[in-house]
Amino acid sequence: MSARVLSTNIATIQQDPGGADRISGINKLPVASGIDVFAPGPHYGDGSGVVGDAIGDTQHHGGMHKAIYAFSREELDFWDPTYRNGYFGENLTTTGIMLEDLLINQQIRIGSVLLEVSIPRSPCRTFAHWLGVKGWLKTFTQRALPGSYFRVIEAGHINPGDAIEILEPPAHDITMSMAFRAKMGDKDLARRVVAAECLPERYHQDLLKLI
Repeated sequence: MSARVLSTNIATIQQDPGGADRISGINKLPVASGIDVFAPGPHYGDGSGVVGDAIGDTQHHGGMHKAIYAFSREELDFWDPTYRNGYFGENLTTTGIMLEDLLINQQIRIGSVLLEVSIPRSPCRTFAHWLGVKGWLKTFTQRALPGSYFRVIEAGHINPGDAIEILEPPAHDITMSMAFRAKMGDKDLARRVVAAECLPERYHQDLLKLI
């Protein structure tokens, strides 16, 4: 099966399901007309990279390195086939690609948009309460297939059905899954990620503190 975008998704604003006094954008619904994508500012709080999307936790989400979030339909089906596209808070529901096997800083092209693999997702309280699954954070962490955040290198439009083209790989072997496991406490992997110097400085320093 060729890699493609199955669904493009935008948040429906609601109260944070984790009980925080803020809105949440985790509940994303498919948009048949596609999404317009741009590069937000460099900091948390600079918003989503999707026009019309919403972010509630501006202290930990949004900005350049978390501009677009993608998760695969195959992985949604692993957890529960009844989960609809967008249910894990992803802007792009993909099929035919293992997002976690992509290398950090790997670039991909979708339609007129050029994206770059950025940093791992951090499973959070909002995510856990949204799903309502006991022990979810531990279970999701152990699976170590967290989807992928992307930076926007070239803005444009993404439609459902657009092909995903994987471009030339960077000169290291650090996958998104490896970076996720390092972030979540695997010190051996953290040393490998640090040695590769492939993460943005803030996240690089976090791993240095871990090891």
